Amino acid sequence: MRTVRTLMTAVLASAGLFGMAGTALADSPSPSPSGSAGAEAAAPTEAGTSFRTATAIRPDQPATASASTGDYLYWVLPVDAGQRATVKAKVTLPQAARHGAATWQLDVYDGLRRRQACTYGAQTRAAAKDTGSVELSCTLRTVRAWAEPWANDPLPGSYYIRLTVVDLSKDDLGLPLHAEVDATTADTGGARAVDGTLAAPLVPGASTATPQDKESPAARPAAMSEPDGGWSSGWWSDRWIWTAAGGLLAALAGIYGYRLTRGSGRPSRIPPGA
Repeated sequence: MRTVRTLMTAVLASAGLFGMAGTALADSPSPSPSGSAGAEAAAPTEAGTSFRTATAIRPDQPATASASTGDYLYWVLPVDAGQRATVKAKVTLPQAARHGAATWQLDVYDGLRRRQACTYGAQTRAAAKDTGSVELSCTLRTVRAWAEPWANDPLPGSYYIRLTVVDLSKDDLGLPLHAEVDATTADTGGARAVDGTLAAPLVPGASTATPQDKESPAARPAAMSEPDGGWSSGWWSDRWIWTAAGGLLAALAGIYGYRLTRGSGRPSRIPPGA
């Protein structure tokens, strides 16, 4: 019975450890940005026309742009390890009479400019000539902290959003349009965690930035945006909690089994006078 009580006490203690760890993670204050970075940034109202001139946005920050049909529109946002990004775009088409249908496409590229596949979402859609707007979406795979050189896994760093029309009548080129883009990220937890990390996130332009640029966020290029609080080190995940708890329970089960086996193997005591 003493062994059972010890085992139950240890299990309750491990459960309390889970509760305290969860409370600590939930109650730990997130790092507050300082200076101008802490102010609410205005939503961008324009888009770049290439990878180098992509407009920087942040997750959950809507962006808009007015452009002409046929333009390539680019935005860039940071996505960290363990996050799954979803990009949505809405194109409001011109009210002027169009000559035919148009097919719009939303592409997402990583910091190495590799086009990333969408796990689900309408990445390409056709709009009839009398359609007022078209909506597109793309949900990427979970970003990994590290991958083999031959793999095409999404890695932490800058992710470029490209919106353009891929098929339309030549007579409709140059018509005005209005585009809206919104990107969100969701943490997937330790189930997607991997061992190993990159030496640095895939952020083009970071290696050529001067020390003054790195100290002044306002002077950084658009492609050098980073998540709030900086890039994660990649070593921590909730897998550590489950691994530690599993090891503790396995050790207690081993001790209990040993005591049980040792107790059953003792010879029965012969009562006096038998």
